Amino acid sequence: MKKIPVTAAIRFLRAHQIDFEAREYDYIPHGGTAQSAKTLGVDEHQVIKTIVLMDENRKGLIMLMHGDCEISTRNLARQIGAKHIEITTPEQANKFTGYLVGGTSPFGTRTPLPIYIQKSIADLDTIYINGGKRGLLVVMQAHDLNILQPTWIDAIA
Repeated sequence: MKKIPVTAAIRFLRAHQIDFEAREYDYIPHGGTAQSAKTLGVDEHQVIKTIVLMDENRKGLIMLMHGDCEISTRNLARQIGAKHIEITTPEQANKFTGYLVGGTSPFGTRTPLPIYIQKSIADLDTIYINGGKRGLLVVMQAHDLNILQPTWIDAIA
């Protein structure tokens, strides 16, 4: 059996005794959740993307969404009471999280960031979410995302 990479995300999940299974796939730059879902043979709606953003004060935050959904930064800003929200540059995302874009996980980030999650993710039993390395997803129960102490918000597209 192939040994899985030990990332900060994997260490976080283990430390918090969250049941998960690591699944590796061939990472393709800009392939996104469509690529990982296709490679793993799962519905893209179950693949959760981690988006790193910042508000008008340059404070970081993370939004977790279904892979087949699009983000509206305007709607997100309105829902969380921010004046302006924008997606960070890959360099800024790395500074906030310690992860490379394409391998960003909400678990074990370098800087603790507020986490917002699309409410409908809670309706799923099983989700696939980045394990902290390009080409690595973890399969886990959606309710285990509560370990992140998130704010669950309505669809934002």
